Amino acid sequence: MDILQLEKPLHELSKRISELRLAAEQSAHIPDRQQDTRGLNEEISILENKFELLAKEIYTNLNSFQITQLSRHPNRPYTLDIINQLCTDFIELHGDRNFMDDQAIVTGIAQFRNRRVIVVGTQKGRGTKENMKRNFGMPKPEGYRKALRVMALAERFGLPIVTFIDTPGAYPGLEAEERGQNEAIAKNIMVMSRLSVPIISVVVGEGQSGGALAIGVANRILMMEYSIYSVISPEGCSSILWKDGSQADRAANILGLTAEVALKNKVIDEIIKEPLGGAHWKTKEAIESIGDAVEKNLVSLSKMSKDELKQDRIKKYFKIGNVQNMPAISPFRVDKAPVAAWDESWEDVESSMGLN
Repeated sequence: MDILQLEKPLHELSKRISELRLAAEQSAHIPDRQQDTRGLNEEISILENKFELLAKEIYTNLNSFQITQLSRHPNRPYTLDIINQLCTDFIELHGDRNFMDDQAIVTGIAQFRNRRVIVVGTQKGRGTKENMKRNFGMPKPEGYRKALRVMALAERFGLPIVTFIDTPGAYPGLEAEERGQNEAIAKNIMVMSRLSVPIISVVVGEGQSGGALAIGVANRILMMEYSIYSVISPEGCSSILWKDGSQADRAANILGLTAEVALKNKVIDEIIKEPLGGAHWKTKEAIESIGDAVEKNLVSLSKMSKDELKQDRIKKYFKIGNVQNMPAISPFRVDKAPVAAWDESWEDVESSMGLN
């Protein structure tokens, strides 16, 4: 199991508690060692209380970069983990019907708590081999086009869409740009804004850049407590601003990428609480919390008509940021009537450019 620096004291306590529990179980089967078992159970209880107090102390004082590290933990629940626990009858749909099947995005139809839904999510891998297969959770254009194809099915059959976001961003490689990465992301944003079915997006880990926005235009955007959502990664921001990727911790504090800041700025609608220590400590419990939040919002959105869903989505995005009405500025001269280029003399051109 990967251990972050801030978690080391907790892992040491957890390891000690596990050892004591094993010893207590063994002692319980030996008649002459009942007294030892009671002593071990008392010590376990003391250490469990200590663990809880220490965890609360650590996780209530996290800075933005520490939350970023937690959001990238390889043992956090990924899209397929969530689908396998919350959904039944999942039928995965492959390919964009144009180029190939991008394994960095998972799409399909599933039964979620007595509701048929379309599921779309970015998928990372665990271990080198699976990460290579999933391209480290960085989709290429064909991944976004696959997502778009499946979302078109949702529109056709009136099925709600649930998306799970966990990506460092869209793949920045040359071949992705050649196949229209920007166009694929822009088209997804445009189409999702016009769909007449309920859309719920959940940021479960990293939500970085256009790679997250391409499947994140929704009626309700939810974030896990220790996930992040930002226009760029802290490392990328640091490299651009200070030409030094090692200042990622400084960049993370400036970006305002935590769930708490996103909720304050009305970028998201709800924060999903994680178990003490983060979702990677109690994965099943964390996934159930995701399921409860998604179900609650699906029930709310299902009461809206198609037009109401579209208007709800429009109003949501108009609330983000401030819009100021300014007088329109004409790109043409207004002090005299325009002259067709072929009728304009060279002297007039020189005069308009200040050359004479």
